[in-house]
Amino acid sequence: MQPITAFKAYDLRGRIPQELNADIAYRVARAYAAFLKPRRVALGRDIRLSSAELAAAVARGLVESGVEVLDIGLCGTEGVYFATAALELDGGIMVTASHNPPDYNGMKFVREGSRPISGDNGLKEIRALAERGAFEPAARPGRVTAVDTRARYDAHLLSYVDRATLKALKIVCNAGNGGAGLVIDRLEPALPFRFTKLMNEPDGRFPNGVPNPMLLANHAVVGDAVRRERADLGIAWDGDYDRCFFFDEQGRFIEGYYIVGLLAGVFLRREPGARIVHDPRLTWNTLDVVAAGGGTPVLCKSGHAFIKQKMREVDAAYGGEMSAHHYFRDFAYCDSGMIPWLVLAQVLSDTGAPLSTLVEERMRLYPASGEINRRVPDGPAAIAAVEARYAPGAIALDRTDGLSLEFERWRLNLRASNTEPLIRLNVESRADAALMRAKTEEILAMLAGMGAVAADH
Repeated sequence: MQPITAFKAYDLRGRIPQELNADIAYRVARAYAAFLKPRRVALGRDIRLSSAELAAAVARGLVESGVEVLDIGLCGTEGVYFATAALELDGGIMVTASHNPPDYNGMKFVREGSRPISGDNGLKEIRALAERGAFEPAARPGRVTAVDTRARYDAHLLSYVDRATLKALKIVCNAGNGGAGLVIDRLEPALPFRFTKLMNEPDGRFPNGVPNPMLLANHAVVGDAVRRERADLGIAWDGDYDRCFFFDEQGRFIEGYYIVGLLAGVFLRREPGARIVHDPRLTWNTLDVVAAGGGTPVLCKSGHAFIKQKMREVDAAYGGEMSAHHYFRDFAYCDSGMIPWLVLAQVLSDTGAPLSTLVEERMRLYPASGEINRRVPDGPAAIAAVEARYAPGAIALDRTDGLSLEFERWRLNLRASNTEPLIRLNVESRADAALMRAKTEEILAMLAGMGAVAADH
């Protein structure tokens, strides 16, 4: 059998049909079943044009392995997380390629309790089995049953707010022609909000470009609409809406770092003393907020598989990454792109304060560069060079994820991407934006001298 090149660190993702097609999807499903030996598995798919065919091939592979498939149909990745946990299934597979171009697709895998299957705990074994392609026939085939979990999922989302106290906020939301608009349309009758919907219709051709809210061009779409509509809040999602991004009432994009702090504060008020999991890229604001709220911060390597595992280990109420992944204990410790905006809308309703006011002081106290991506000829060499230059003057060094160096007034994190040939830089300071900018430029100039070039995201 040919190697299957679409396997990544956390999932499977590749170009259609060269790297991923119905035959490969079938073999991967057979391999998943051979590895996990599940009885019942949830199957969902995103809105991409190739997703229905791939999902059918996955279903066929599972059925021929003797698995009962609960087909939940069109959904976001969190739909599979929810169904797997809520229906107490043995696993789940989501057919999606998130924010990749239209000619890509992929799969994400979980086991019981929606625990992720990644390169560290099964994905490599699944790949080897799929490539070998020698599958034992099942004693008897499984079957496919269509299951509609939408009402139960929607009710769970609404449980995070007190609808009686919500204000009639004006909200601009950009689904990017991904799947988020389907959920917004269903929730809208139950909420007092007035939505201005952009690119709300699912369209797997992505006529307005790939649904990647990290791209600066996509910031302007929401920001301009917020200002035009005089809205209270702007929201944008990626294609499978497991991440959401926020814009304040001025149309300004708010870095995910400050949203992590804001949500951490919310969950600490709901549960004093709770544990909060966070990633190492930017930390000072989160640590400050958690300490003020009487909680316990828990540092964890970036990446959804690591965060979810740590969330379970310490029974954290909430976990957040600056990349706009937000995790919730009551959502099977999984990430959701729908829960964060609902919680934030509750905060805006309760406080009467605009989002800019809620984050302004935190941004002043801990100015940050935002994540800067560079392509380099040799990532490990670049990180080693930065360490050699800066570590002698650091007061703390941490290798939880890449290289983190802490100084009296500023800190940096430089790490290799888990999914792309990039290195990612984050710099922050203590109430000194000029110092943050100067150190950022200094490090970028050093990297440029080693052949680093700007990446598009």
